[in-house]
Amino acid sequence: MKKSNDILKTILICFLALCIPALLVVDGIQSRHYADLKNEVNSLEKKQADLVEQNKKLITDISVLSSSDRIEKIATEELEMRPAESDEIVRVEMKGSKK
Repeated sequence: MKKSNDILKTILICFLALCIPALLVVDGIQSRHYADLKNEVNSLEKKQADLVEQNKKLITDISVLSSSDRIEKIATEELEMRPAESDEIVRVEMKGSKK
């Protein structure tokens, strides 16, 4: 009986001795995985900040390009357009049922 208890204790001690390095390896793997994910998050945050800056620049460009002074200048100088005279304006009315 005592011999079987000694064998069980020896097996338990060996098992614990093997678990400690195994747990250290698992901890190392998890640490590496965490570091990889952290680098990916940092990369995505940088990309997001770059995209936000690019979006701000594009919004500014849209604002500049859609200004009425710029459009009028292009219409008159490049397209040779002019403001319509009042007798050139035709009004069209649509009559019918509204859906």
